[in-house]
Amino acid sequence: MTAAIISHGSIVDFEFHIRLLQGCSLIVCADGGALYAKKMNIQPHAIIGDFDSCSREFADSFEGAEVIQYPSEKDKTDTQLAVEYVISKGEKNIMLLGATGTRIDHTMANLNLLLLIMKSGAKGEIINEYNRAFIIKDKIHIKDKGSMVSLIPYGGDVKGVTLKGFKYPLNEFTIKKGESIGVSNVLEQETGEICIQEGVLLIVQSTD
Repeated sequence: MTAAIISHGSIVDFEFHIRLLQGCSLIVCADGGALYAKKMNIQPHAIIGDFDSCSREFADSFEGAEVIQYPSEKDKTDTQLAVEYVISKGEKNIMLLGATGTRIDHTMANLNLLLLIMKSGAKGEIINEYNRAFIIKDKIHIKDKGSMVSLIPYGGDVKGVTLKGFKYPLNEFTIKKGESIGVSNVLEQETGEICIQEGVLLIVQSTD
């Protein structure tokens, strides 16, 4: 099963996100993410934040949702608090929606939360209308022939990178942090394989 966190970044295509949310085992809104939930007619299980983007009264209007309020002066973003809540519930697959947008700092912080999710033993990904982003430290098989796939070192050099099924294959290659060689590869087969021997790799799969 998959848990979903709805944040207050950019959500444009509501139908796209409604499809993603169908069948989720747990839906948590991070503060203003509740505004999107209302527009999509989605009933969250919990709403978490300091309620500077939506009011506490608005959050309380979701009958049956657990509402957890934090002080405005805090050390963590509302999305991180939502991630920690979901992890505490034992969820092992977590997707973040509305986690990208006009605030570069929030987008980068949310990408960092993928590391927090990985360290907890769960799998996380950020999804919007055109992209899905996730991190690996070993191997993954990836689908959607024709999609653009970018590989970005996360935290340091990534060693032993091997790609199969891509336009630009690699064999035990080192992608150094700060370089862009891994950007805009193309998946040419129905299924591609990405393997790394050392490091953490951010993968962004795009369909635009």
